[in-house]
Amino acid sequence: MQNNIEIRNPATGEVDAVIPVITASELDTAVALLKKGQLSWAKVPLQQRLDCIIAFGQLILANKQELAEILTKETGKPITQSLNEIVGAQNRIEHLRTNAVKWLSEELITTTGATHEKIVYEPLGLIANISAWNFPYNVGFNVFLYALVAGNAVLYKPSEFATGTGIQFEKYLYQAGIPQDVFKCVVGDAEIGQQLLELPLDGYFFTGSYKTGLHIATTVAHKLVPVQLELGGKDPLYVADDIVDIKKAAISAAEGAFYNNGQSCCAVERIYVSDKIYDQFVEAFVEEVASYTIGDPMKQDVFIGPLTRAAQLTVLDAQVKDALAKGAILRLGGHTLEDTGYYYAPTVFEHCNHDMELMREESFGPLIGIQKVTSDDEAIHLMQDTTYGLTAAVFSADQDRAMAILEKMNTGTVYWNCCDRVSPNVPWSGRKNSGLGSTLSAQGIRAFVQPKAYHLRP
Repeated sequence: MQNNIEIRNPATGEVDAVIPVITASELDTAVALLKKGQLSWAKVPLQQRLDCIIAFGQLILANKQELAEILTKETGKPITQSLNEIVGAQNRIEHLRTNAVKWLSEELITTTGATHEKIVYEPLGLIANISAWNFPYNVGFNVFLYALVAGNAVLYKPSEFATGTGIQFEKYLYQAGIPQDVFKCVVGDAEIGQQLLELPLDGYFFTGSYKTGLHIATTVAHKLVPVQLELGGKDPLYVADDIVDIKKAAISAAEGAFYNNGQSCCAVERIYVSDKIYDQFVEAFVEEVASYTIGDPMKQDVFIGPLTRAAQLTVLDAQVKDALAKGAILRLGGHTLEDTGYYYAPTVFEHCNHDMELMREESFGPLIGIQKVTSDDEAIHLMQDTTYGLTAAVFSADQDRAMAILEKMNTGTVYWNCCDRVSPNVPWSGRKNSGLGSTLSAQGIRAFVQPKAYHLRP
């Protein structure tokens, strides 16, 4: 097992920090401490627990510039996008402030007759939050903040590509009043993640790839504890022939595909366009992507920074070669950039089809394929042709037409005239290879509790 995690700056490839990995004995000690601490934390009044999370949010905002720089240096996310994520993730805290008491308080079901009935929502206990590097504030807050409010203790394992950010979470949670025997940041790689699966924990909440999610689910299945998996996607977007402003649609679709360098589970990963507007859309799309500023992610005007992981450069190169070999037309990019760091040129292909990997396999980078369709039915068939089920989007001037298409999508989220959007007010969930369970909304609040039914005879 590694003794240290090296944090490399994706913009340079150089080591920016070296952080010790937790040892097996330290992990065992932490589990014992948190299991005991959780029992006391669960007895803390709900409003008091919520107040700690609100204070945490205020500390994050007060230190947002420093935190954004840490995030950008370890993931390559452009600094403006890091700040956007930090500020935007506050809506999770606002969601809890508004709704946690409502959805976690006991419910009186019947208060008359011989037997009274009520439901009490008890915390799961000690849960593992195995998190992701691409949006560590958003996906982390979806889990550990909601778990803490509900009275759980949390072992938080940040991705090894966002370790510095995870350490900051622990620092500010403690400052906000979360006890040190209730939350622990676990530094390590996949080997530490495997050790978490072997510990006597009360739930597992993972964000990452389908392959790892499947491994987690099968490994802990015998424990019969809750498992939630937020996995990848191959999210389609269809542009119908009745769209009023083609350029506006192209700009929106391009941002959905290339924001955060396409490193998002809900990024637009394949686009279908009506043959009646295909050429106009493609030209507007290419023009928009060509205007993106590429470079040092610490600069305010940069929209495309480096990829977080060097290994993903090879994945993108393979998809580009496959698409070219099968007849796709390359309009932009298609190559790494001659520079230090893990840069890949924003890449656009047209005249794609489903024989090509870039229309079937997750790219998770600045690469998009566009395919021409002749009808809504053809678009529906192609959008459905996937093992994933995270999001799907339709751009159309006709809401009824769009809804008829979206109702056929076997996905957890659908969009009309928008894309790549997450709101705490509605569930965030995947189907098929995109995951299990829901975060956010009332369902995401109650994901971290278990109901107990009381039958009471006064």
